[in-house]
Amino acid sequence: MAAVGAEKENPVMGEDRSITAWGQEEPLGGELEGWNAALEGEEEGTDEEDVGSVVEEVVEEEDLVTGEIALGAPLASEVAEEPEAQEGSFPSVRNFRGLDEVKQDLFPEEDDDGSSSSDYGSHHRPGTALARLVPDGNMLFPDIFQTNQLLFYERFKAYQDYILADCKPSEVREFTAEYLEKVLEPSGWQAIWRTDVFEVLVEVIDVEYSTLKAVVQLSEPFMCESPVNTFTMECMKELLEAKECVPLQELFVVFDESGEFDQTALAIEHIRFFYQNIWRNWDDEDEDDFDYFVRCVEPRLRMHYDILENRVPSGLVLEYRNLLSQCEELYKRFTALRNSISSSASDSEMDNVSMVEGVKMYEELENFKQKLKLIENPLLRYVFGYQKHSALQAARAKGHRPVDGKVIHVVSISMTVNLLQSLTRDRLYPESCNDDLELQFHSDPLAAVNACYEGDIVIICPGRYAVNGLFSIADSIELEGYGLPDDIVIEKLGKGDNFVDCTGANIKISNVKFVQHDAVEGIISVHQGKTVLDNCVLQCETTGVTLRTSAELMMTYCDLYGAKGAGIEIYPGSTCSLIGNGIHHCKDGILIKDFFDEVYDIPKITLENNVIHNNEGYGVILVKPTTLLNTKNSAGNDHPGSLSSEDMGQVDPGAIENTEHDEGKVQASGEGAINGRLYNADEGNDTIANELVATSRRKSQLYKKRLGDLGITKVDDEDLMSEDMFVSIVGNQFKWNGKGCFGTFHF
Repeated sequence: MAAVGAEKENPVMGEDRSITAWGQEEPLGGELEGWNAALEGEEEGTDEEDVGSVVEEVVEEEDLVTGEIALGAPLASEVAEEPEAQEGSFPSVRNFRGLDEVKQDLFPEEDDDGSSSSDYGSHHRPGTALARLVPDGNMLFPDIFQTNQLLFYERFKAYQDYILADCKPSEVREFTAEYLEKVLEPSGWQAIWRTDVFEVLVEVIDVEYSTLKAVVQLSEPFMCESPVNTFTMECMKELLEAKECVPLQELFVVFDESGEFDQTALAIEHIRFFYQNIWRNWDDEDEDDFDYFVRCVEPRLRMHYDILENRVPSGLVLEYRNLLSQCEELYKRFTALRNSISSSASDSEMDNVSMVEGVKMYEELENFKQKLKLIENPLLRYVFGYQKHSALQAARAKGHRPVDGKVIHVVSISMTVNLLQSLTRDRLYPESCNDDLELQFHSDPLAAVNACYEGDIVIICPGRYAVNGLFSIADSIELEGYGLPDDIVIEKLGKGDNFVDCTGANIKISNVKFVQHDAVEGIISVHQGKTVLDNCVLQCETTGVTLRTSAELMMTYCDLYGAKGAGIEIYPGSTCSLIGNGIHHCKDGILIKDFFDEVYDIPKITLENNVIHNNEGYGVILVKPTTLLNTKNSAGNDHPGSLSSEDMGQVDPGAIENTEHDEGKVQASGEGAINGRLYNADEGNDTIANELVATSRRKSQLYKKRLGDLGITKVDDEDLMSEDMFVSIVGNQFKWNGKGCFGTFHF
């Protein structure tokens, strides 16, 4: 057998020999260990015989696994017969490769970072293989590249790294032309030319990069589709002769499997998307002292994808689009007026009037542009847009129905005879004993709620209902599920809107499960009036139930979980009764907000027999200003452990022990600090009552001091500490909360 020399290919890599052991699990690791051992033997001066035995052992193991002799695999005897072998060296070892080199040859399609070089955004070019898309319509056009489903990061990378970089607004066209000149095929590719009135198959024969246009000719055979039949081949030829060039944005590249025109299709898609969704006609008139990508492209691109993913409230999206259309229309009028003034050489009175009008239009245009920037910026959009729009979204109460009487709205995906009989027996007949009720049937719970007037009832039959919109309940109605909550599921599709907004005087929701996915708003918000939640399941995503100032919530026997914020958020001045609920697997269980300016507005809270467990932070957390903390330190008898039962309203005085607790101060992210106290579960009720009463007393003392500074010395403490300040905080269980049952946050 011939000796293994340098001129022969390495059998490990299998360039010209088949080693079937690569498909097995064990041989690859064992063989690589053998080669590495051989390499180490050479470095350490291992004898030639020892190295040969290692190689022979590896080959024998390979033969046992594969059941055959790998052709060309060298044995130790062959290695020993190598004529050029030098003493103390192993001639074929120089062909053996390390583990990294073997992996690189076995998996050549993977880059060093483990990503495939065929992925979009590789180090070499913006994109490679694209999907095929069959065009719509009756004409059998050839397939085109599917480029309209690019992800955010793909477009972001293309604009930032390849197209715009750090250009100024006035340089956008220049940078775009340079990009196209590098990646766009100048000729030899087909495309479908799409306009509002026709589609025709053309062939590109030249590209004018500076104007973003292409010179095209009709392809053979002639293919054209239009709602009207006037576009014949002769008409299209005349049209092309008159136009000379067509915009690149209107061309959709015909699919080609070779991948030769992938870059062309992607480049045209990026240009088309940019001028349709990012570029504004007034951008090039802005100042050139900023980075256009950072200031305009990135926020507008994020806004576009946030709207696509339903992360922006639908009302805010409508407002944004209306502002954009108004701004574009106003800019056209302003440009026309400006051109007419500049073309006029006279100094007539009419020109002066036009100048004044132009100034007003310019100011209005700038106002529109600033509003657009507020909505496009993610942070400013949340601070100004969301808060403003949340107040506008609340529906107005309809009041009583014009015709006397109330309506029962029945919601069901499909109504069967058995279901109707059961519903009539259990719910409809008892309701209609004293009233002549009208029945209305719906398949969508949102449509049923929107059709309600004061006093109506909505009964939801078992099923899973997907809704895309906001439940804005402004009238006193009842929304109940006919069955168990897990059988009546209402699932929110949109990510940007609130789920349920309650502003009615007396609203009751029972036996329903609400489910959120990828939301940015809370699941239920009670803005005003009284809302009763009974036997409901709330699968949250951001915050859970939010109780605003002056509103009232009674929540009984509900299960709330999954909130990334607080499960229940209680604002000052509200009234909250939580009885028999489970609140778990949230960031914090219950968050109570207390603000300095509203002295009387400590929430009125009832907590009875709730199980608050497995929350990441505290079971209950109180947020209050540092001013109250300073007042506490300046008063000698304000420690919660030294309160009298007189100060506690209806809180059982025997349940509160005058004990001191050690405080551990933990710095929190932001400007405040958390004074965290860890208590046993049975101490939680007393601790919360202590802290809330102490906070209320400190606020009343602070208010009394304010009145004293104003010369008002008569302040009745009994009025400030009304007997119904706290109804009851008893029987709650706090288990396995990450930071304990209760904590305070000072801001």
